Amino acid sequence: MNPQDMVIGILGGGQLAKMSAQAARKMGFSVKVLDPTPGCPASMVAEQVVGSFKDPEEVKNFVKLCDIITFDIEHVEVSPLLEIQKEKKIIPSPQVLSLIQNKLEQRKAYKRAGLPVPEFKEIKDFSELEKAIPCVQKSITGGYDGRGTVILRTKEDLSKALPLPSFIEELLEIEKELAVMVVRNEREEIAVYDVVEMVFHPEGNLLDYLFCPAQIDLKTARLAQELAIEAVKAIEGYGLFGVELFLDKRGNLYINEIAPRPHNSGHHTIEACYTSQFEQHIRVITGLPLGSTKLLSPAVMMNLLGEEGYYGKPIYEGLKEALSIPGVSVHIYGKKETFPLRKMGHVTILGETLEEVLSKAKKVKELLKVKGEVKK
Repeated sequence: MNPQDMVIGILGGGQLAKMSAQAARKMGFSVKVLDPTPGCPASMVAEQVVGSFKDPEEVKNFVKLCDIITFDIEHVEVSPLLEIQKEKKIIPSPQVLSLIQNKLEQRKAYKRAGLPVPEFKEIKDFSELEKAIPCVQKSITGGYDGRGTVILRTKEDLSKALPLPSFIEELLEIEKELAVMVVRNEREEIAVYDVVEMVFHPEGNLLDYLFCPAQIDLKTARLAQELAIEAVKAIEGYGLFGVELFLDKRGNLYINEIAPRPHNSGHHTIEACYTSQFEQHIRVITGLPLGSTKLLSPAVMMNLLGEEGYYGKPIYEGLKEALSIPGVSVHIYGKKETFPLRKMGHVTILGETLEEVLSKAKKVKELLKVKGEVKK
């Protein structure tokens, strides 16, 4: 293999494509991205083709320029890829992508495999919602970064119900939300990362910060990794996958859902592991050996979210002060505009102990803010 002769094509040009492209360029590969926003984050390190990854013709034309196709977002147009896969290598496969785009079918696949999932049911009529309270309503397609999920605890919450094709699942008494990154290649080789513990933003229902290793016992950690691997097998997945799990207050683990790409819960691996999730992504799609997932240091990964009330060109307040703390690494994605709760970057904090990194993370959270030129 000569990496300089191979072009990796990524559908989507956001921060995940940017960090994947950085890993690919380090290894000598050329990278192109298809994204509708001129100057998308990945364009800083890859050649951008401006176009929609939801337009079949634009996807077809883009694929002709590449040797291998992968993704930074699952909400792409799959139909042209089903035919293209006969000629081009696409990882993960269009079939896996199509399954994951449908969260209800995803749930059914795990249940068929005998994996633990929250009890769920498709709703045909919104009158069913009131009878099911308390429950969680999830859109069947299109949900992302907290969108498409609503918790209905009382009848008063029905005003927040999603007017979309959806399903309901039981409202678990959740003790912790966990995630495991799994990479599986076509030779059936598997590498799995340490379990991370996730803390979600109270308003945005998206990841605020995570820490690794998760504060769970060894038996639970091993079971979480085993379930994550089995979930990837259940959908016949090859590639890199972020597997989200619930741990309830009785100590039971449940599969939540899978992302078929690099995932927010794996960002800490850039600094904290021998092989980052992004390098693994490039290794698995190009057929290179999988790298070591060994954790080198306890770590916290904190999302940099747009502050409430701020819009427009981003202003990174407290950047110098945060970077003066030993073990702090800041990743700014290069998005041209901020708005409340938008992911504008992330911070990784390393240290000798988990207590130390959590203490540093608290300071960074107080110091580093993403504001904008316009305040509303």
